[in-house]
Formats: sequence, C-alpha cells, structure tokens
Amino acid sequence: MARKRKGRDISGWLVVDKPAGITSTAVVNKVRWAMDAKKAGHAGTLDPEATGVLAVALGEATKTVPYITDALKAYTFTIRLGQATNTDDAEGEVIATSDLRPDDDTIKAALSGFVGDIMQVPPQFSAVKVDGERAYKKARDGEEMTLAARPLWVEELLLIDRPDDDHVVLEMTCGKGGYVRSIARDLGEALGCHAHVKSLRRIWSGPFQASDGITVEEIDAKAKTDALDAYVQPLEVGLHDLPEVRCLAESVAKLRNGNPASVIATDVDYGEEVWASYDGKAIAVGTYRGGEIQPTRVFVG
Repeated sequence: MARKRKGRDISGWLVVDKPAGITSTAVVNKVRWAMDAKKAGHAGTLDPEATGVLAVALGEATKTVPYITDALKAYTFTIRLGQATNTDDAEGEVIATSDLRPDDDTIKAALSGFVGDIMQVPPQFSAVKVDGERAYKKARDGEEMTLAARPLWVEELLLIDRPDDDHVVLEMTCGKGGYVRSIARDLGEALGCHAHVKSLRRIWSGPFQASDGITVEEIDAKAKTDALDAYVQPLEVGLHDLPEVRCLAESVAKLRNGNPASVIATDVDYGEEVWASYDGKAIAVGTYRGGEIQPTRVFVG
C-alpha cells in the first residue's frame, strides 16, 4: 500500500522571486517544507543562474499549472557580444570570439527576424531528451547532438539598453517553451559577432509579477508560520486566461463527480475551454457545450 503523503492541504499560488544559484526544484522543495504543504509544483523552469518569477503551485492549484505554463512570459536579459560559449550562457566555455561590435541600429534591425512564429534549436546544455537521456548529460560527456528545431511564438523583442560596446540588454515577451539562451546565440550568429546570455530575469509569467514575489530569505524567515500563508494567491488566479462561467448550486456536486452540469455563461463559444465557479471558487475546468460544461479537471472543495 502506498504511503500517504504528509502535510497540509493548502491550495493556491506562491510567487517566488528566485535568486541566482539555486534550481527551480530546490525552490519548490523549500516552499513545500516551509509551508508544510502536502503537494507543490512549479510552472516553468528557470535555469539555476536565472532570477525572477517562479510560480509555485500548492495543492489543488497544481491542476492549473498547464495554464500558467502556456501563458505569455516576459524576460529581461543581458547578452555579451563577441563570445560564443558551449552552454550559450556565461557558465560555459568560450568556443568562438569576434572583434565585431554591431551598432544599435544594426541590432534593432536583426531583432525583427526573431519576432512572430519562429523555429528555435534548444541549447546543447538543455533538458531536452535525446534517446531517452537529457541533452545536458550527453553534452557534459562531450557528445555533440543535432537537436530538432522547435516552434516558438515571440510577441515582442526590444533593445532596452546598451551599457557598453560589449553588452546589450533586451526584453522579450514570448510563449511556451522559449530558450533565451538560443535567442542570444542565434542573434549573435545573425549579427556575425557571436553572443551568449550573461544574465537573465523573468519579470512576469501570465498573471504573476516578479515585483510581487517573495524572496527565498523571506521564506526562510517566515517558515512554518501563518505569516507565510498571507503571500498565497488563490488557485483561481491560475485560470486567468480561461473564460469563467458560473455554476448553479445543484451543479456543484455533479461537476465534482466528473459529470456534465448546467452553468450560466455569456460570450462563450460552443466547444470553448472554460472554468466553472460557485461563489467565486473554482469547481471545475471543462468544455462548454450549450448551457453546460463537460468537466476535464475538478477541484476538491
């Protein structure tokens, strides 16, 4: 018989402003420990040296993780011109150099080629699986791989600062699955000067802002106290991109049992994915079909 997981049945989102030098998994484990939470997960991995929004889902909110993962995200990042590295960031070994330093107008013109629907090859040091093994493990063993290009939607890519000839600060808004390191690498190749990411910060992810995030130091200081609970946002925040429909009182039990039930909806199309609420609380996510929804995910009250 499987052992029952210990911890509190707490549900919601804790937005952490992740520092550099710690993995996303380590942050989740710290949150789970600090809040004595039975269940926790995160929406969108950040590289260990990256900072900013890491949205940690607790309890029933873990069922809304896909909607945050799929949401638009924004990053600010500094790229170092004139150097390519084997990891496409500052942690790697320099493998190519150039004395060329394009001017701002040239860089801005090149950025337009990275906006819209683009194809992107992940870095060699990435979590992409190759023959059942993570690419970064193969790369650490010195194996070079041909990784397949993946589609990425880039909403916006702007030059926001030029501290000196060697460095450019960019801001990117993009969809799911983007590698900022690949943007820097490919931009450097397009400019003919090589480049890699020197620093990276996720400033927002879906409805979550880095400015609202709690630090790891604050988590440690408030661990195991009610003060930490005050930072938890409702799980419903994770459903911000879905239309909301309202449950009838008699529909609540039906939906939670996985059965179709009547809802009150406006401006919702047949077949659209929606979330159903009762007294402002999420009851289920499902498909709207003319006055009722067929639930695909249900939330325990």
